[in-house]
Amino acid sequence: MNWVLTAMSKDRPGIVEDIASIITKHGGNWVESAMSRLGGEFAGIVQYQISQEVAQALANELQTLSEKGIQIVVQQDPGASNKETQTKGQTATMDLTGIDHKGIVNDITHLLASKSVTIETLETGLYSSSMAGQPMFFAKAKVLLPDDLSVIQLREATETIAHDIMVDINLEIDEEDR
Repeated sequence: MNWVLTAMSKDRPGIVEDIASIITKHGGNWVESAMSRLGGEFAGIVQYQISQEVAQALANELQTLSEKGIQIVVQQDPGASNKETQTKGQTATMDLTGIDHKGIVNDITHLLASKSVTIETLETGLYSSSMAGQPMFFAKAKVLLPDDLSVIQLREATETIAHDIMVDINLEIDEEDR
């Protein structure tokens, strides 16, 4: 049975090992994860497999990590039973750059949601540009398009919004979908 846990904590060495050791102790299998340190905080999400018989004991022991300052939320993987979340479509990579200003993430995610595009991963940040003299914003996302939307249609929509919010957007079909 598949389960998903989210973890949050002040960053420190050993957080991932604390979680992994409990999953292993109960015979669980670590399947997939995404973790990050940002602003001195740690956040992670882990998908793991465990038999139904020991799932509650594992979840209970994970909750004891709160004594170490790690907040854990465990839930059964909704994707395992909900076929709608497992829609297969084309994947694409979107790269966005522009002079930083308020609302960029809101505007682009609003466009993606209006087209029923799922964001699989999103990384954003700021960097210095010697030419612009202002902070530059970047976003890199892997997106999943619904079956009724082509990359060409999404590219046209992103070109329109890119002009409106003064950013450059590059959208490419992922190699495995070509």
